[in-house]
Amino acid sequence: MPTDVEQWKSELYGTDIREHIERFAETGWDSIPEDERDAWFERFKWYGLYHQRAGQESYFMMRIGPPNGVLEPGQFRTVAEIAKEYSTGPAENPEFGNGWLDVTTRQAIQLHWINIEDVPAIFDELEAAGLTTMQACGDSWRNIVGCPVAGKDEHEHVDALPTIHELNDRFKGNAEHSNLPRKWKVSVTGCREGCGQGDINDLALEPATKEIDGEDREGFNVRVGGGLARNEPRFARDIDVFVTPEQAADVSGGISALFREYGDRENRYNARIKFLVDEWGPEKLRDVLQEEFVEFELHTAGEDLRSEYSYNAGEAAGKHDHVGVHGQPDGNNYVGLNVLVGRIGADDALDIADAADEHGSGEVRLTQRQNIILTDVPDERVDDLLAEPALDHYSPDPHPFMRGSIACTGTEFCSLSIVETKNRQVRYARWLKENVALPAGVEDFHIHLSGCTASCAQPQIADISLRGMKTRKDGEPVEALDIGLGGGLGEEPQFASWVTERVPADEVPGAIRNLLANFEDQREDESQSFREFVAARDDEELAALVEPEETSYDDPFMHNTKRTWYPYAEEDSLDDSPAPASPDGTPLSADD
Repeated sequence: MPTDVEQWKSELYGTDIREHIERFAETGWDSIPEDERDAWFERFKWYGLYHQRAGQESYFMMRIGPPNGVLEPGQFRTVAEIAKEYSTGPAENPEFGNGWLDVTTRQAIQLHWINIEDVPAIFDELEAAGLTTMQACGDSWRNIVGCPVAGKDEHEHVDALPTIHELNDRFKGNAEHSNLPRKWKVSVTGCREGCGQGDINDLALEPATKEIDGEDREGFNVRVGGGLARNEPRFARDIDVFVTPEQAADVSGGISALFREYGDRENRYNARIKFLVDEWGPEKLRDVLQEEFVEFELHTAGEDLRSEYSYNAGEAAGKHDHVGVHGQPDGNNYVGLNVLVGRIGADDALDIADAADEHGSGEVRLTQRQNIILTDVPDERVDDLLAEPALDHYSPDPHPFMRGSIACTGTEFCSLSIVETKNRQVRYARWLKENVALPAGVEDFHIHLSGCTASCAQPQIADISLRGMKTRKDGEPVEALDIGLGGGLGEEPQFASWVTERVPADEVPGAIRNLLANFEDQREDESQSFREFVAARDDEELAALVEPEETSYDDPFMHNTKRTWYPYAEEDSLDDSPAPASPDGTPLSADD
């Protein structure tokens, strides 16, 4: 039998949802029938709206997913202005204040504390700037990811940006592809670094060459079925298909249609194409694609150009994340700024928009490491840009522990998360920077903190992977983290090995310090990367190297364990939490 979600979607989905969002905005939050909220909230996702966690009853998260993370001149400023006007909550965040935006691991931006009453006005402002929230969430094509400097990279095999725009134009809002069994994540990569992270996407187009009719053609090999979610990660698998840029949209649409017709609609847990690839195998998937969904003869795979992939590769001497000053083929420069855990204050974002306008073209790009890039900066403007006060905080030359920190939304807003994430990872990074020296030769080190097994922070591809759990310490329930080691992409991608479970959150920095000390003592030499060190040992040996320990690190979020609807309450009673509020600030009862 179809799931509840499939039933709701069969009744109403796609672009028809917009008029209902506007209707509820006009009549107000209370007009959404309580017994229909699950259905409406599921549908709202198609337009980029997620209801926030239980207790935050009147608020939504809004996601804006520009293709490939490219925000054209003026668009980043528009998002910052919207964040300042509409994205403020009933309480100050202890690390970030009030009013900010979050850069995600899929080159999108998320705004929080959005009232349904404000959504039409926000839609109007976004659309006036050429932006949309359409299909930023929901069971459809999400924003297409790729190299954040596509078209401006000195080291790309093929400019993937035109292909990304063609896919976006064809499949966003396309009724034939708007109701898939689950989310559909696509990566198109043309660069040598591999920063599109095709390995972990449902559909990956990777740079390749092939001789066709006596002519060497640049294009893409096709892989299918990657993903990290839950406890069943997969790397995308080769289906022996090469596409030219002219064929990419037809073949991508064929694979999307194949998923639409054959994906599991009776069990949402199994409703990802990685499980269909498990069941069929790549050969059958290719055969069905050819026979039923593509009208021309598919080419076999071409010469794979992924051999130099270095993005998130875990090398001892790395830094392939586009942070810093880099030359563009046109003689200008792009400047990548580190955004710790992806969160930017609205006022800071406006300052960055000013800097982008004054020193570059005004274009801002988002990366899968939750950072931002300012493009088209002439040589003579680089020093002035680097002197901007905003860059003191959003640094083009951050410490490795800052540079490598990624965190998902966490219990602050997410009903799935088990632990606080962003505030905690900020505190972890600061403590590690002040108290732990990285081993000699290690320039790049990734620590990803995910609040649950949904893997929004991509923990399985980090040097150190942290995953939210709960445990008891001194008889009290506390937030805890599983620790995984040695994940990463690059030439030989591998998922992290989960070696230690349920470490109390205040003992994790000590565990990282001890682990790195043991790594330095036992590594073969300075050229051995942390990932290579991990790969040479079994899980039992690695667990012995972790050594959790209390330190001077202090964690103010230890006892939240989701007992409060908002993780910054001083007490654990709902009466002590900032109450959910109507747009005019009138408190709503906690059980509304």
